[in-house]
Amino acid sequence: MANSTALHSNITQVSVDSNKNIESLRMAYLILLVLCFCIFLYFLTIILSVYFTTAHIRENTRYVLFVYMLINDTLYLVLGFFLVVFNIYVINLPVPLCIVLVILSLTSFMATPYYLAVMSLERYVAICYPLRHAQLCTPQRSHAAIAIIWAVGFSPCVADFIALSSSVETKYFSLSGICGRPMLIKTPMQNNMRYITIIFSFTMVGLIIVYTYIRIMLIARKLSSNKSSAFKAGKTVILHAFQLLLCMSAFTSHFTETYLKDYFAFFPITNFLLLMCLPRFLSPFIYGIRDEVLRKYIIKWHSFAITLG
Repeated sequence: MANSTALHSNITQVSVDSNKNIESLRMAYLILLVLCFCIFLYFLTIILSVYFTTAHIRENTRYVLFVYMLINDTLYLVLGFFLVVFNIYVINLPVPLCIVLVILSLTSFMATPYYLAVMSLERYVAICYPLRHAQLCTPQRSHAAIAIIWAVGFSPCVADFIALSSSVETKYFSLSGICGRPMLIKTPMQNNMRYITIIFSFTMVGLIIVYTYIRIMLIARKLSSNKSSAFKAGKTVILHAFQLLLCMSAFTSHFTETYLKDYFAFFPITNFLLLMCLPRFLSPFIYGIRDEVLRKYIIKWHSFAITLG
């Protein structure tokens, strides 16, 4: 009897220690995520300061699209972070609030590849039609393109909400639960619409990026002057393709969480950090620090911030 009690006590202690280790690792992941997010916000603040205080940058279509893509990614990261924390610590939210958060999160998630496509098209016009670039790519048209991006990203969410509303009773919207897309999926049609939208969107964006890259490289081979600008534009489009691939890796999270969550207790937060956040954390470095004009201002603002500190 004493041996049985001791064995039970040991098992209980191991279970407690295991839970403590899991909680410690989960907290370490959250701290790492917050640190990465702080670094991202630091560079975002500098880039926004440069953008809103420098007239010729604010009038450049390339920088308009880049800055609004960063703002879009920041919105997605903030919403995604809170949703992950709510899921980890089992915090229930009212269904209406959850719907708003999920729609904003999904819309900003889908908007990122659209920004990459429009930015690739801007580089395509700049190299292939340089005489018409100033006419075609204006700040006003950039803002119109941004509005279209959000409208296109928002449309599937509207269709999804209509499908949800038609399949549940009114009292469903007065309930609370763990907020996430699974909570809002009530019919197979919703999943089908989501997969069709994602596949179509990323295929079209991929084709646009490939087309613009091929056209830019063909022009670069023909140019006798300004060849370096064309090759630099080609490299930028390749970076768009690289970031698109990183964004597409997010779709593997559903399968990895389904089949590996029993072996890895904090798999959701790992997926969120590596597959959702990483492509967006890289944006200020890929497009901001790499750009000669922005890099000069970023260094200047960074030095100014250190002086103030």
